[in-house]
Amino acid sequence: MAQTRVLPRELHVPEEKIGKPALHPGSSDFIVVSNRLPVDRTSTEDSDAGWRRSPGGLVTALAPVMATRDGAWVGWHGAADGELEPFHHEGMDLIPVPLSADEVELYYEGFSNASLWPLYHDVIAPPEFHRTWWDAYRTVNRRFAAAAAGAAAPNATVWVQDYQLQLVPRYLRQLRPDLRIGFFNHIPFPPPEIFAQLPWRREIISGLLEADLIGFQRPSDSANFLRSARRFVGAGVKAAQVQIKDLDGKVVHISRAAPFPISIDVAKIQELAVRPDVIARSKQIREDLGNPETILLGVDRLDYTKGITHRLKAYGELLTDGAITVEDAALIQVASPSRERVESYRLLRDEVDGMVGRINGQFDTTSNTAIRYLHHSYPVEEMVALYLASDVMLVTSLRDGMNLVAKEYVAARGNNTGALVLSEFTGAADQLKSALLVNPHDIDGLKTAIMRAVRLSPGESSRRMRAMRRQVLAHDVQRWSEEFLSTLAMEAEPQ
Repeated sequence: MAQTRVLPRELHVPEEKIGKPALHPGSSDFIVVSNRLPVDRTSTEDSDAGWRRSPGGLVTALAPVMATRDGAWVGWHGAADGELEPFHHEGMDLIPVPLSADEVELYYEGFSNASLWPLYHDVIAPPEFHRTWWDAYRTVNRRFAAAAAGAAAPNATVWVQDYQLQLVPRYLRQLRPDLRIGFFNHIPFPPPEIFAQLPWRREIISGLLEADLIGFQRPSDSANFLRSARRFVGAGVKAAQVQIKDLDGKVVHISRAAPFPISIDVAKIQELAVRPDVIARSKQIREDLGNPETILLGVDRLDYTKGITHRLKAYGELLTDGAITVEDAALIQVASPSRERVESYRLLRDEVDGMVGRINGQFDTTSNTAIRYLHHSYPVEEMVALYLASDVMLVTSLRDGMNLVAKEYVAARGNNTGALVLSEFTGAADQLKSALLVNPHDIDGLKTAIMRAVRLSPGESSRRMRAMRRQVLAHDVQRWSEEFLSTLAMEAEPQ
């Protein structure tokens, strides 16, 4: 049973009360809280009450836990200004949290994605700080916490997900001190020197510290958080533990921060990679491009953290240098739409469109194209076909919590062929050490890595891919969730 947590007076930042403790606990022993529910609306006739399960790895990892532990999922259903009653879908109780159109703009597009996202990604784009955004963030986090508190059974486990909900552990602890609370941060956590820019840095740290276990993608992320906890709220840090003491020096709260690198649904990717229709589609992709000797692939959200422009610049220079020709090679760049109402994303799309247009205008022939640019989202079957069709995978993120595309590419390469060019600034670089690691800011170094991947001998390609596949296959997303939850169960036991 989790202990009651009380932040000491000197660490408490005054704010309005969030409500009385829940008097009537719910019935769910395990609750996931995330910004979005794990379902998408669909109009197909064979759907379950107009919903279908989202394809993400987090859903895949946690759905079996839900089914065996009377689980519930708390999240926004994706439509502004609409309220839905809780409903059941494929073994999960789903609890929608309503958001107004103003809250979507201020809490989600504003504070989450124009303040926290660029700040946590090393200020690649300048973050904006507005008090109205922060007020909306607090309001929405309180609402998520109240929904989880009302659904949780006595002594239940609640797992809060990601940067949009960093205040939920604190609000939840105030409402339900009996709960075992975990938090996982899917994106990087910045060093204190960068995190210091946030006007509400103390409140964020204090909110996270009410969780029993705080998980991060990389050891450097958890180390950054521990340094910030010591610096900004005066917490005592010993190894991976954060101790909060009252005015008399008594320890009243212990949290643990540790890395738990997330992974993918390996079985799903492997299953698709051997399906005859997916293999046939991969061959069709190569034929549609004129069967070039080498196909290079980039798959990203259209986000400034992904290093797409750096990749395009390097590839364009290789074409200019004559190291690569459109007759022998082609680059497929998938850039799925992302946050198109945020100004920095609109500007990025214009920049990428312009770069692709200039490169293709200069190098395309009537039979060959330099870059096949696809500004769409694709189902996982098409993505696996692209992985199979491609000889070189380019992951050039400037900063990334993990980057699961790199792991999916490796999982799909059952014949141990192919090459992965991987940014050292991704979490995946910690596990996939046999990739061709690169600093994407170094355009000459990136060009060298691309050419090395193109010319990699079959023997070296097989050796590198085998090593990466051993790592990915042994550490799938189910193992990730099991390791986090088992650690949380131990950390939340009374000391």
